[in-house]
Amino acid sequence: MNIRDSLLATLIASGILAMAPSGESSATEAKNQITILYDAFGTNDAMTKDWGYSALVEIAGKRILFDTGDNPEIFAANVKAKGVNLSDLDFVVLSHRHSDHMAGLSYVLSVNPTVKVYAPKEGFGIYGSSLPSSFYRKDEALPPEMRYYAGRPPEVMKFGSAWANANFELIDQATEIAPGITLISLVSDAPGTKELKELSLAVNTADGVVLLVGCSHPGIERIVEAATAINPRIHLIAGGFHLVVAPDEMIAKVVTALKDRFRVDSIAPGHCTGEPTFAALKKAFGDNYLYAGLGTSIPLGTTAGTNVRRGEGPTPEDLTTYRRLAAREDPFGILRSRGLRLGSNL
Repeated sequence: MNIRDSLLATLIASGILAMAPSGESSATEAKNQITILYDAFGTNDAMTKDWGYSALVEIAGKRILFDTGDNPEIFAANVKAKGVNLSDLDFVVLSHRHSDHMAGLSYVLSVNPTVKVYAPKEGFGIYGSSLPSSFYRKDEALPPEMRYYAGRPPEVMKFGSAWANANFELIDQATEIAPGITLISLVSDAPGTKELKELSLAVNTADGVVLLVGCSHPGIERIVEAATAINPRIHLIAGGFHLVVAPDEMIAKVVTALKDRFRVDSIAPGHCTGEPTFAALKKAFGDNYLYAGLGTSIPLGTTAGTNVRRGEGPTPEDLTTYRRLAAREDPFGILRSRGLRLGSNL
């Protein structure tokens, strides 16, 4: 044994130098993953399935809670079952005002009362809001006792939130809230949710944009289109696509857009995406369809499958292909396969 080897052995024996496996660092590496904490499907028997959505996003050195599910007790139990620590979150994002995405916030605030919570800014909303008092018509002929604020309203009228002491920051336009981390703000124009504001989380990585969507009420294609303004490469989309009651024709159109227009690398759908859409996306994306059931942790920073397109953005040839496929009634054979399955059950 030479002098160098002898010294190394002495340092290890004395505990001054810990032996690390070859090629590995002794330091713990930061996680880069999305962990599903709330959804209605999954294989983790220690967690309770329920309608709603929540995901812990650990990326770019940040720990972000995206939505909080529908029931505080179920959400709390799922968080504990997964061993997730909510006391050191960097921030929370509430995608929109529906209860199945925000009801668990009361539990979050019970363990982390000062955490920053980003939510959509609405004129008169559950997260708190304000309006100029000029918004309402006035009648100066009325006696003071019949007038709002006795005829002397404040210049700005402030309205409380359902969580009085929460540290809300309200968003009404695309906003970079941390380096490389942007909240996309869009408004739904769909029947039933018209004027509903929704936030989506876009993280710009070396592989492209990692996009988290809550329910995609403004339309998943519109959200992805907005994300391409940050980076034309869309690496991963996770969350709810709101196609749970959509007809097969609409599903086929969306799948075609995601696969051939936007050239999305990988897909991890959940929540309100819908069972027929799960099947259609699985058929179209193959190995690049990532299962995202309750309790699943989806690693980030690595590609899925062996044929992932790295996404330089759509070329003119890609757009030509997209238009050609979109013009066809059944570009991926989705409608035909659905019809065959339905026929076999008759």
